[in-house]
Amino acid sequence: MRALILSLMLLLAAGAALAVEPSEQLKDPVLEGRARDISRELRCLVCQNQSIDDSNADLAKDLRRIVRERLVAGDTNEQAIDYIVARYGQFVLLKPPFEPATWLLWFGPFAVLLAGAGIAVAVFRRGRSGVAPSLDADEQARLDRLLGRAE
Repeated sequence: MRALILSLMLLLAAGAALAVEPSEQLKDPVLEGRARDISRELRCLVCQNQSIDDSNADLAKDLRRIVRERLVAGDTNEQAIDYIVARYGQFVLLKPPFEPATWLLWFGPFAVLLAGAGIAVAVFRRGRSGVAPSLDADEQARLDRLLGRAE
C-alpha cells in the first residue's frame, strides 16, 4: 500500500517538474530563481487552479516567457507582475490583494456558506413547526379498518 501511495505522489510531482522546459530557463541562476518565484504567484488562465510554474498549457508557457523577458529587460519582480496583471487582470494572481475590487473573491465563499446555512435553518424550522392536522371520526374509522383494528 505504501508503495502505491509513493508511486502516485511521485507521478504527481513529475508532472509539475516537467512544466518549465529546459529551453525556457534563463542562463543566469539568479534571474531564473526570480522567474520561478514570480511564476508560482501567477495563475494559469487555462487550468485556473495551477500556477504558471506548474502548468503545461501553451498560455502558461507564453506567460513564463513574458516574465523572463521582463526580468532580462531589467524589471523588478513587482514590475513584471504588474505588467502581467495589466494585461490579464487581477484574476491572474493566485493571491489577489485585499481591496474593494476583490472583496467578492475574499468574502463570496463565506456569504454563500452563510446563505446556505440560513436556508437550511429556515427549512428545518418550517418542517418542525408544521403540526399534522388531526383526523375526523370518519377518517379515523377508515384508517382503523385499513390497519385491521376495526371493532
